[in-house]
Amino acid sequence: MKVRRALVRRSTKETRIRVDLVIDGSGRGNIQTGIAFFNHMLDLLARHAMIDLKLDCQGDLEVDAHHTVEDCGIALGQAYAKALGDKRGIRRYGTGFDPRNPWTGEAYVPMDECLARCVIDFSGRPYLVWKGLDRWPLRQLGREERSGDMVCAFRFGLAREFFQAFANEARCNLHLELLYGDEPHHIVEALFKAFAKASDFACQKDPRLGDQLPSTKGKL
Repeated sequence: MKVRRALVRRSTKETRIRVDLVIDGSGRGNIQTGIAFFNHMLDLLARHAMIDLKLDCQGDLEVDAHHTVEDCGIALGQAYAKALGDKRGIRRYGTGFDPRNPWTGEAYVPMDECLARCVIDFSGRPYLVWKGLDRWPLRQLGREERSGDMVCAFRFGLAREFFQAFANEARCNLHLELLYGDEPHHIVEALFKAFAKASDFACQKDPRLGDQLPSTKGKL
């Protein structure tokens, strides 16, 4: 099987990003964004999605972490779209991970006191549903990162910005839901892990399809 791989470079006045993505990888991550907590989230994304991901971002952290996080979502979404190509033979739908049975329609990832759910469809239509996750829009996560005289930390709300940017550029339906939970670090980690497992399943080849598209439209 041909290895599905994409290299994306994206430069603006706010960020310079290079993404090297291998969909059919082994879970290796090499992440440098300047934000330790965000590095951790992208590294565990690579591990649990079984992709190989090299991502380097130089962003204007002296302003805020927002541009870095959102633009990484844009670049990663573009890499997925490029690596998946015409999407022939993929399962298309991903329902995440249920510790009882990974093939059921119920898709949950537990993280201590949290329970998160992710469902994804690489449909060609971008849409994000962000449900049960509006309690912590400004809560700081992780160790504060100092850049110059400013403090750059990963705010909880930035997770939504990342996933919205990814959904837009990967052109997928992405539904993320928090069933319950209290600790923002655990919640964001559960969301990234659920996203990893859902995207992994959706990107896998279904041997029954061969080179057919998983759509009656003839295009995704």
